[in-house]
Amino acid sequence: MAKRWRQYSYSQQQNYLRRIQIIVIWIFAFFIIHTLVTSLLVSNRVVENSTMQPGFLPGERFVFLSFTIQHLFRDSGDGNLPFRRGQVVLVDRYAGNRPVMRTIADGVVRFFTLQRYSLFSKEDIFFIKRVIGLPGDTISMNNYLVRIIPAGEEFEYTEFELAEGDYIPHLPSVPAEWDESIPFSGFMDSITLGINECFVLSDDRSITNDSRTWGPVSVDSIVARLLVRYWPLTRLGIPSSETVP
Repeated sequence: MAKRWRQYSYSQQQNYLRRIQIIVIWIFAFFIIHTLVTSLLVSNRVVENSTMQPGFLPGERFVFLSFTIQHLFRDSGDGNLPFRRGQVVLVDRYAGNRPVMRTIADGVVRFFTLQRYSLFSKEDIFFIKRVIGLPGDTISMNNYLVRIIPAGEEFEYTEFELAEGDYIPHLPSVPAEWDESIPFSGFMDSITLGINECFVLSDDRSITNDSRTWGPVSVDSIVARLLVRYWPLTRLGIPSSETVP
């Protein structure tokens, strides 16, 4: 009888409701903090394909440093960019063009499914690429290697001479009769990037989508920079595509 009395007592019901409210408040607070951290500070990403081989393998996981705050306070064309040539970045080709309410709902879905599900197609959201050209650069490609005339300069350099850090792209061999006019032929005529444009490439220079097919991407669409690899543990650390397993 005493247990039944406590079950139906007003005070016990109020205590039970308060506990439920506290749990809901903590979940909501954690969700807000998680959303702010992953959108404004850092986020974790997994390599879904082989476009960044040989240095980045499918299934590896990385922490990226977000540029959201830097982009908010950056003046277009001022040259003060949060990334450098040669750095691996996260490209959101649809930045600013995605419905706000669907983006918010997507954050809720990803949070409560531990990032396993999304309202957007994985292929249509983020791309892991390497920055090759910065605003104002004149770039060309010959046999999959990029040559760059930096903005305001006269002399031409290879992509490796200007890059911050070392990397080794995969350069495929193609038949002699391969049509040089197609995007993946390894040859590209000189183009000059606009004041808010960058050129990004995959480390695997074979048939993979990047600025060769998209064209230059806007500075604002480069939303984060690779910070550290945390999985697998045997490859823990600051990644370099020179470190090939």
